[in-house]
Amino acid sequence: MNIVLTIASVIGTIVIFLLMTRLYKRVTHPLLVPIATTTFVILIFLLIFSIPYETYMLGGKWIDELLGPAVVALAYPLYQNRKSLKAFFMPIIIGVFVGSTTGIATGLYFSKIVGIDPKIILSISPKSVTTPVAMDIASVTGGIPALAAVYVMIAGISGAMFGPILLKWVKVDHFVGVGLGFGTASHGIGTSRALEIGTNEGAISSIAMILSAVYTSIILPMLVSFFL
Repeated sequence: MNIVLTIASVIGTIVIFLLMTRLYKRVTHPLLVPIATTTFVILIFLLIFSIPYETYMLGGKWIDELLGPAVVALAYPLYQNRKSLKAFFMPIIIGVFVGSTTGIATGLYFSKIVGIDPKIILSISPKSVTTPVAMDIASVTGGIPALAAVYVMIAGISGAMFGPILLKWVKVDHFVGVGLGFGTASHGIGTSRALEIGTNEGAISSIAMILSAVYTSIILPMLVSFFL
């Protein structure tokens, strides 16, 4: 029975994602980003048929395991655009440093002001890095790893949906700025959106995502001890 549920979860998720991707290509709108719409459709399906999350994850966990190879695969656009990366090395380093520090510090500060429970704050803080890193950081700092994963998804989906609108509003159109924005704030999901815009944007976003994960894992415990 478990094998049937596992296969059904995997095939169902892939089919829904492919359908949502076709919809997005026909109607290109920020609210119809495939990752967001697929998540919504699956959630509604599980609620309607009263399927427990644990049952769905019998197959979903195997898709989740592909996150690691997907991150490694980002090395290809990095290699393709290595000249651009070398040319803009310092702006990338400074952008990741400023973006990550500002994102974490403001999140901690405002969360503390409104009186959010410290455990929740510690779970929200690593929201802008990839799921495995965020969960590890949350467990080290005293947060809730599972909750951290939820906030990572929210940050990624919201960045992919509204990032292009925000960047256009503040008139950021250079590929370095666009890539840094997506990679630093919205990790892998944002990077996939950046790749839709262009290979240069995707390459910068992927390296920003990697550097942000490394930097956040180092600086976050220090900022937590300062603010909390």
